[in-house]
Amino acid sequence: MSLSDMKVYAEEISGVTIETLDQMVEKFNQASAGTIVLTGQGFEGDFLKQSMFQALHSAQRRVNRYGAQGAETPTDLTQIENVGVKVAGGFGPVRFEPSQLSWIMKNPAQAIEAISRNLAESIMQDQLNTVLLAGVTATENNANVVNDVSGSTGITQVALNGGHAKFGDHSQDIVSQVMTGSVAHRLIGNALANSAQLFTAGSVQVIDILGKISIITDAPALYEAGTPNKDKVLCLVPNALVVNDGSDLITNIETTNGQTRIETTMQADYTFGINVKGYAWDVANGGKSPVDATIATGSNWDKYVTSDKHTAGVLVIGSADA
Repeated sequence: MSLSDMKVYAEEISGVTIETLDQMVEKFNQASAGTIVLTGQGFEGDFLKQSMFQALHSAQRRVNRYGAQGAETPTDLTQIENVGVKVAGGFGPVRFEPSQLSWIMKNPAQAIEAISRNLAESIMQDQLNTVLLAGVTATENNANVVNDVSGSTGITQVALNGGHAKFGDHSQDIVSQVMTGSVAHRLIGNALANSAQLFTAGSVQVIDILGKISIITDAPALYEAGTPNKDKVLCLVPNALVVNDGSDLITNIETTNGQTRIETTMQADYTFGINVKGYAWDVANGGKSPVDATIATGSNWDKYVTSDKHTAGVLVIGSADA
């Protein structure tokens, strides 16, 4: 591979990565039943702000047709604002030696596909882990939608049902549950002990717990080390968590001298926005381009809707040691 090919090689990686990521996103959105939505719609600037009218249900009142007239306090028509925040990520630098890559010239498409797939998978994993971190943090900061049984037991179907109950008559809106592999197998074990049927339909295996789709991922936000160690299950409504990916992927390949052999590095920069239904990013406290520790700070997510039933969902916390 000649050094003059490097720029073309970088552009090929960028294009194939975006195409691969789009394909993965489409499959994931279908699998999550639309509760976690990864989109190709980016936004300019540091924040995505969307205004909407606040619910007016509180304006309803009872009237006595035979009573005396009296003044009523008006309900003001006001707007509320959803705020998402843009997050920046990077990949690499990945270092290699051109002299060791002569095989690329035999089939460069194969090498490009391999690098691009790894890059696409890394970006998607970052998007999923980050938006789940935001969802867990925002929800856990709202005690009204948290069922914490970690002081006495682990995650069970009873605990999950108690979490769903936090949504009252809107509990049917919860359609998916995000949990780690260990929690999923704990629940499967409990169900098998009770002779409950979890698996259906021929060659397709579906984990159906309490009538909800279960998304299994060992995202760091779903586990908290401590005394006790805690498992967390995030139960979500449609469009609960949204990632805005503008596909602004920038890749660069550079070749340098100075070592025993010529070295080449590949590096990528990318951004995406995260949004949590019912919770707005606190621009003043959270600031711009937040790191994970800032995203994981509960006070940086402000509930902007009146009813908890109009938020992303509920959080169930159990002991991982029970």
